Amino acid sequence: MGQLSLFDAEEFYEFPKDLLEYRENFLNKEEADTLRDHLLQTVPWEQRTQKMYDKMVITPRLTAWYGDDNRSYGSADNNISGTNLWTHELRSLKERIEKEFGYQFNGVLLNLYRDQNDSVAWHRDKESRYGKRPVIASISLGQTRNFDFRKKDHHQSKYSLPLPNGSLLIMKGDLQENWEHRIAKSAVSMKERINLTFRLLR
Repeated sequence: MGQLSLFDAEEFYEFPKDLLEYRENFLNKEEADTLRDHLLQTVPWEQRTQKMYDKMVITPRLTAWYGDDNRSYGSADNNISGTNLWTHELRSLKERIEKEFGYQFNGVLLNLYRDQNDSVAWHRDKESRYGKRPVIASISLGQTRNFDFRKKDHHQSKYSLPLPNGSLLIMKGDLQENWEHRIAKSAVSMKERINLTFRLLR
């Protein structure tokens, strides 16, 4: 059976390649588990503040930035204290994605969802530093969480994709222009999930 299209609730077929690419088992279980455990133990996780609806709020997850040494990853809406240089594991994973899919990245944002209470609200990755049609490669490690999409001007059009351990989702094209996405809180008990989003900052 093909993958569930996020843009047609009535059929199963491949994702539209101009907006999304999906590989459920990009990392095998051993690779994913080893990387998850390594990141949980070694990353300098921080809880940051973010501007939402003209207020500064504490983000309900932990984050860290890694990337090239001459890049600044701060923005008006995010309080990011600094950039960590690539580790061998993160650089190797970046180069693996680049080689297989033909994209280029110079930074990665790591998100740690500690349990069912951690989340990220509806948003689009529309900052100018990402360019007009950004390509974002997202690796999921650990707990499966639902990744929700909705049209920015028609919130009834909402779809959900479970992202399991080791999966890779690439968002590209006009997706950030027309669709919002989130990781919602859950009423069901959840273990840790780490999400790595590789980006090209300009």
